[in-house]
Amino acid sequence: MSHDGVGMRAVLRSAAFLTAGALAASLLAGCGSDEEPSRPLAGQDIDLVARDKVAEGGTLKWAVDAVPETLNTFQADADAGTTRVAQAVLPSMFRLDAAGRPVANPAYLESAKVIETEPRQVVLYKLNQQAVWSDGREIGAADFVAQWRALSGKDSAYWTARNAGYDRIEKIERGANDLQVRVTFSRPYADWKSLFSPLYPKDVMGTPDAFNDGARRKLNVTAGPFKVEKVDTAAKDIVLTRNPRWWGKPAKLNEIVLHAVARDQRAAALADGTVDLADIDPAEAERINLASRQGGTGTPLQGAGKTSAKKLRSWALAHGLDSDEVKAGQKKLRRAITRFLEQQEKLHAFDVRKSLEPAYTQLALNGAEGPLTDERVRRAVARAIDREELAKLVLTPLGLPAVPVGSHLALSGQADYVDNSGALGGVDTKEAAAMLADAGWVLGGPVKEQKKTEKAAGAEAEKKKAEAEKKKAEESDGGDDGQYIVGEDDKGSDDKGSDDKGSDDKGRDDKGKHHESAEEKREKGDSGGKHLSQDGKQYNGGQGGAPGAYAPKGTAAPAGAVTGPLAKDGKALTLRFVLPSGPGSETLNSVAERIAAMLDKVGIRTTITKVSDESYFKDHVAAGDYDLALYSWPSSAFPATDARPIYAKPVPAADGSVNVEQNFTRVGTDQVDQLFDQASSALDEDEARDLIRKADSRIWAAAGSIPLYQRPQLVGARKNLVNAGAFGFQTPVYEDMGFLKNGAKVAPSPSGS
Repeated sequence: MSHDGVGMRAVLRSAAFLTAGALAASLLAGCGSDEEPSRPLAGQDIDLVARDKVAEGGTLKWAVDAVPETLNTFQADADAGTTRVAQAVLPSMFRLDAAGRPVANPAYLESAKVIETEPRQVVLYKLNQQAVWSDGREIGAADFVAQWRALSGKDSAYWTARNAGYDRIEKIERGANDLQVRVTFSRPYADWKSLFSPLYPKDVMGTPDAFNDGARRKLNVTAGPFKVEKVDTAAKDIVLTRNPRWWGKPAKLNEIVLHAVARDQRAAALADGTVDLADIDPAEAERINLASRQGGTGTPLQGAGKTSAKKLRSWALAHGLDSDEVKAGQKKLRRAITRFLEQQEKLHAFDVRKSLEPAYTQLALNGAEGPLTDERVRRAVARAIDREELAKLVLTPLGLPAVPVGSHLALSGQADYVDNSGALGGVDTKEAAAMLADAGWVLGGPVKEQKKTEKAAGAEAEKKKAEAEKKKAEESDGGDDGQYIVGEDDKGSDDKGSDDKGSDDKGRDDKGKHHESAEEKREKGDSGGKHLSQDGKQYNGGQGGAPGAYAPKGTAAPAGAVTGPLAKDGKALTLRFVLPSGPGSETLNSVAERIAAMLDKVGIRTTITKVSDESYFKDHVAAGDYDLALYSWPSSAFPATDARPIYAKPVPAADGSVNVEQNFTRVGTDQVDQLFDQASSALDEDEARDLIRKADSRIWAAAGSIPLYQRPQLVGARKNLVNAGAFGFQTPVYEDMGFLKNGAKVAPSPSGS
């Protein structure tokens, strides 16, 4: 889970004053499966070439976020690095194709299908007769049995994170021969293709001790094109080498080294040769694109000591150098610029490969407490937000399709996808205002004065830095630089705005922070509309943001905005918008600013609070300590299984607490739960698809979350690296990755990047 979102699902739209029950007929109509299937919005971008164009040998150094805590994907602390290792070294009966659909993996399966439905569902797996573990033993029924017993949930000694599907298996038997495995289910299971992918050897699954501890730092027995050579936590490496017992097409690479690199250090890691392939953020993607354009960076150091500090800082800001380096003395700044230019020269050897991740960013609305417990308020929030505008904000500058996500349970291109956002209706501020009025929120109602007590993480540190740089900085109300209230009037402010201050305060807002003049922007070539892909940091702290969000005191309200607060029972309608503050959060901050401005137009104030990355998800999203939040969930080829915990209705636990599973919005209904249960048992694919789409319509109607946009997938890759990059939905084919032979050429990528 990542919090560029961090996580999956959401809601939008609403027909005024209708209850979920009244919506039922319209929501459940028109969900048939006779429409044309959707297509992925963006194809994969991996410099795809035939194997005969790939050179033999070489080492691929691939960036990961961290060395995984475990190599067992079924444990709670497994992460994306765990999955990457498992894909390269373990069997998977099914893998995903370019449209995110499960297909049988011929390296391990000759076939797999349902052969009986009455009295029980039976699936017969026919295994590839060449498939063996690295110790020479055939892959067979004993491995299937061990994995089923470990993950069935019947033995609490196994520390499993999930057992969905395995808990429905009644028995597993050898078939007509050793290459056949019969799996009998106690009750029908539509998502049976999700099972045994990956498949671990019985050595790992056979006992609780082996499961819990044996596969955390090593996998002695594997069965993929690669094997785990070593896990080196000191060097932050996982080294995968060719598996000599691999029976398929031999791996082109000698080694794949998964190396842990922080997100904000990846452009530098590519430049110095630490990695050849890395997921990157928009700002680093722009650095690579800039390096590929001749003269793209320019050089402010020509003329040696004659370049003014002002011009150096303007240039540094325009090219995304670290803010601390920009604020430092001139010598340190010159060293930083020199280092930056040296890296740019080396980044000529890389390109940016781009697609859309199989994941989307959503706006989550906490329905457990506060104003958002009222479904009408949640729907009003949804109707006030222009999702198309937000998708364009993030994706258009990157050259990616800016289409809002229309489903909580699938993405365009997947079989279950259909746009169900009409269950709530399109953006309509008048309708949103009417819903708020119906919920009792009155324009201009009496508001009791409330003190601001919260401080966002880092506010004090930021204040100290500002004081050290400029001792004349003014002290704001409450002294809180980390918290911003969108839409709050300040009658004591100059109506002409902060640009009309006296000469002593020229270029500063009421908190003593520097705001660039038009002249300064021209000096660094900034016309005021820099894209997210050029410098996401521009949007962090108020510059370039939406009107009304992070704006200086006295700034005029956005056109058409409600001019007074909505109030009820003496309280203004204010929602606390919690965001992460660490590197890579610039895009989220920009999206949040724009959302806040949209909500301000219907009279909803938004307090934006930034917290550390470490506490964002654990202490706020998962703990329910927020009103609004942005995070992402990955899509799944098996939504009936994987999405149910995300939308299941919270239920009281025996100790008096509430079990929310992964439903961090705390919004759920019995109808949605029932539809998921029915879909997971429907063996007819059309019937299961219809039930999933009905469930999605119900989720939209409950208005607990709002899908916004499919996440961009940006990958920095060495130019001669082929069959690797932005994979989109598709499971990577590790044995085909490698470096292009001398003289061979790559066809243009489908994304045109």
